[in-house]
Amino acid sequence: MEVSPSVRQSVAVVGLGGIGGGAAACLHLAGRHDITACARRPLDRLTFEYEGRDTDVPLRALTDPGQAAPVDWVLLCTKAHETPSAAAWLTRLCRPRTRVVVFQNGIDHEARVAPLAHGAGVVPAIVYYNGERLAADRVRLRRVGEHELTVPDDADGAAFAALMQGTPLRVLCSPDFLTLKWRKLLLNAVANPISALVLQRQIVFRRADVHALSLDVLKEAVSVARADGAQLAEDEAERTMEKLLTIAPEIGTSMYLDRLAGRPFEVEALTGAVVATAERHGIATPLNRMLLTLLRAISEAAEAERDNASARADA
Repeated sequence: MEVSPSVRQSVAVVGLGGIGGGAAACLHLAGRHDITACARRPLDRLTFEYEGRDTDVPLRALTDPGQAAPVDWVLLCTKAHETPSAAAWLTRLCRPRTRVVVFQNGIDHEARVAPLAHGAGVVPAIVYYNGERLAADRVRLRRVGEHELTVPDDADGAAFAALMQGTPLRVLCSPDFLTLKWRKLLLNAVANPISALVLQRQIVFRRADVHALSLDVLKEAVSVARADGAQLAEDEAERTMEKLLTIAPEIGTSMYLDRLAGRPFEVEALTGAVVATAERHGIATPLNRMLLTLLRAISEAAEAERDNASARADA
């Protein structure tokens, strides 16, 4: 059922990292809806850094899923590989009337989240803005394109666009969501792995040798995307690199930031998705498979170290 943009609705933001923190702050500043943040640690305020200004944003934050009640909307802003950790929140927040908007990377949003959503509608979203958690209580949001979010051009997508009216997050409803989510994956499948492996921000793609390697990685991924139904240009790999080079050189990818912090990262939703789709279509992707092997080794080591540290803390 379509809801007027003027109707006040309840929104829960699950995951308060750079993406979720930015979304929660934008919704609070618009002042049109009732916002609840679902986070691991208590937090009653957030400093929101946007367009050169710092804004103090009060938050209603919950840390216990048992305290949550059903809402109209859930913005799922955890990393893709952390989706299972949101299951308890979704159990409390979702009902069939709820819509869950998945602010995650990858191409399989619905398959990943629907089993946990208890009959709620699942709305896949492509996130284009750069959100960075600078401290426990500080988030910076930077625009990097003509719009910050893209959703399918259907009733749920239109309702979400109405929900976000009045916020800094501009929403595009696209009739060819499949192609656009592959275009976003192409960007992620080159920017995230390489920046994480060399531990450098976007500036590394200004190197001629890294640029050439990136093009080869992209050409493999483009062939996979086309086999999956994406309508891509003949020079899609080159266009992707041109777009990548418009991103400020000081910006860090999510995978780079996770590795810097010693955290596991969402390798399966990015390079893993390219390789898995290639296998379904019988396409060889040696460069992407090499990246996947190296990234898995790093991410799994980070996860093991985190588990060891937790065990030592509990001992």
